[in-house]
Amino acid sequence: MSWVLGVDSGGSGLRFALGATAPDGTAGVTTVATTASTEPVRTGPSGIDAGQLLARLGPAVDTLLAEAGANTGAGTLSAVAIGAAGMATLGDGLRAELPAALERSLGVRRLALAADAVTAYAGALGQRPGAVVAAGTGMIALGTDLTGWQRADGWGHLLGDCGGGAWIGRAGLEAAMRAYDGRRGGSPALLSRMEAVFGPAPELPGLLYPRTDRPSILASFAPEVARCAAGDPVAEGILSTAARHIAEAAAAVCPPSGACEVALTGGLFGLGDPLLVPLRAELAGQLPHATTVSAAADPLGGALLIAGALATDALRLPYDARLLNVLTEQDG
Repeated sequence: MSWVLGVDSGGSGLRFALGATAPDGTAGVTTVATTASTEPVRTGPSGIDAGQLLARLGPAVDTLLAEAGANTGAGTLSAVAIGAAGMATLGDGLRAELPAALERSLGVRRLALAADAVTAYAGALGQRPGAVVAAGTGMIALGTDLTGWQRADGWGHLLGDCGGGAWIGRAGLEAAMRAYDGRRGGSPALLSRMEAVFGPAPELPGLLYPRTDRPSILASFAPEVARCAAGDPVAEGILSTAARHIAEAAAAVCPPSGACEVALTGGLFGLGDPLLVPLRAELAGQLPHATTVSAAADPLGGALLIAGALATDALRLPYDARLLNVLTEQDG
């Protein structure tokens, strides 16, 4: 057996999973131990802070190996896979610094640096063709026929993430402000919920605009939109439009030939039937050849799967400079 490490870095913190895999890869990878930190890795002008990630990775590895009763030291880990939010657009520092640093500190010569959408894909569907919609505060769809990746949305709350939690929350708050003003398209029900959560309507801009975590604040109102949807046509319409956006993203990334499995993963789908019912209808209409399946595992499980496959020369997911960057011993 050899040891591999999966890492999931996102807005809610860092998660680590230690796995064991057989040398021939026939048994896949087995999770042995996990640990987590609620403090997210910083993102600065140069992107994701590689130094901070490294500083926290070493102690986590020591803790996991000790818990598993394994020896520590350089060369203990056969492969590491790190999935990080923002890797595609903010990961230049990680790609430049981590390979050499991990080789020095842990003796790691097989490393995969992946966008969190890729680890979400691997967790949901493994290494088979299909499409995954990962939706929480944001929303991104990713598909592959195993020769290349196709991406749709994931452009952030100002340029996209259409149908995601921040999008739904913002639309609900706009409907609440319309009701406060007496404009068409307003929702008294959403206005009532907004004031219960945030206080008087005129104070909302002052509370919201100075915040650096605006997307998560907007997304926090999405469950209120879902709660109002049963009796409020405006809230119901917001979720129906969100479902259409999500289905459009899935349709854009599904492999064009043959049947397509579509997996839905992420906290947004915890909104339940108010979103899932219109989403199933939209997927059936836009992707009649697709089958919606449950995600087999979460992004941390996906990172561990990639690490295990990398360690045993069994990684079939397509390499990509920004989405799935892989360094192996053969690369020198």
